[in-house]
Amino acid sequence: MRLPTAPRAALERLRRDAVFGLAGIAVQFLALLVMSVPWLIYDQAASLPAVLLNVALPVGALAALSPAFTRTQRRRFAALRGVDIPGPARWGWQVRYNLLAAPAIACGGLLAWILAVVGLEGATVFLWRPLVGRPKFVPAAMVEAYLTALGLALLALAYWLIGALSRLDVRLATAMLGPDPAKELERRVEDLTERRAGTVDAADAERRRIERDLHDGAQQRLVSMAVNLGLAKATLGDLPEEARKVIDEAHREAKEAIEELNNLVRGLHPAVLDDRGLDAALSGLAARATLPVRLRVDLPERPAPTVEAVAYFVVSESLANVTKHARATEAEVTVVRTGDILRVVIADDGVGGADPGRGSGLTGLVGRVGSVDGTFDLSSPRGGPTVITVELPCVL
Repeated sequence: MRLPTAPRAALERLRRDAVFGLAGIAVQFLALLVMSVPWLIYDQAASLPAVLLNVALPVGALAALSPAFTRTQRRRFAALRGVDIPGPARWGWQVRYNLLAAPAIACGGLLAWILAVVGLEGATVFLWRPLVGRPKFVPAAMVEAYLTALGLALLALAYWLIGALSRLDVRLATAMLGPDPAKELERRVEDLTERRAGTVDAADAERRRIERDLHDGAQQRLVSMAVNLGLAKATLGDLPEEARKVIDEAHREAKEAIEELNNLVRGLHPAVLDDRGLDAALSGLAARATLPVRLRVDLPERPAPTVEAVAYFVVSESLANVTKHARATEAEVTVVRTGDILRVVIADDGVGGADPGRGSGLTGLVGRVGSVDGTFDLSSPRGGPTVITVELPCVL
């Protein structure tokens, strides 16, 4: 007959905690043997220095062997609790665990087993009591009732204590046998930074691939179609008026599609950005803008390619927003490198009131800047002016 789910789970948890605790007691018994060796090989004396030395030698022996005991404890936690404690451990903390925490938990485990044995004896008194006789001055039923209740209580206490000691051991070992939390956090931050840089580089490479495919594929097809439509207009003079209008309309839409595709390609990643750097790429943006743009670029040294791409995207999108929404008469773009920080400032004299929360392109700018751990600041009061300040790390 199978036990119900709850009792079966409780028994399984007790079995797991009990085996885990017994293994810990065995490790502490081994540690006790290590500590007893200096007592066996050193001539005992009654003087105070000798007594102190007799205490220092065993403690020193266990402290010296703490790395070995730490590895043993890690194997115990991994095999019996599925808890992986990474290294390297801090020597001082692992000595504290092996000298203080682990022995104390092992003593608690011994106490729990004593309680369990005594409790089992009391809970089964109705089985063995008739074999040893009953006191004449105490009714048999009363003796058995008291001892059974006490035995059950001790079994419950032992069950709770074994589980509590197991959980406490896991917490203490994780904290004391693991690496320094500050250094571990620093390592994880470095790892996440490297992964983020790899992701950003991969995304940038993908954008360049899309730009190349658009330039070499769709753009060339549109150009070829526009040329053929232009030849048709010039050579087919006997076409009906309605057919000529259709060809004219198709030719015009093809040229507009080519222009839109050119703008899209330049917004993704212009070739001049790779070839000549941010100054030349931004100069092209300023020249194509529909309003006057004053540009100042001071870059004694080029930043990382991904950072250049983000800076170009910020300026491109910001000028596009100025053209569409700001009703400005002029704009100014300043790009300066100070140490390892690239500072980009875009200002216009428009009506202001820009707000990233209203679903404009500013939300995309904030996300793009944040992808390289940059900062984005917007000042756009009603009536203007609007000033966007972006700071980007030059090295990822």
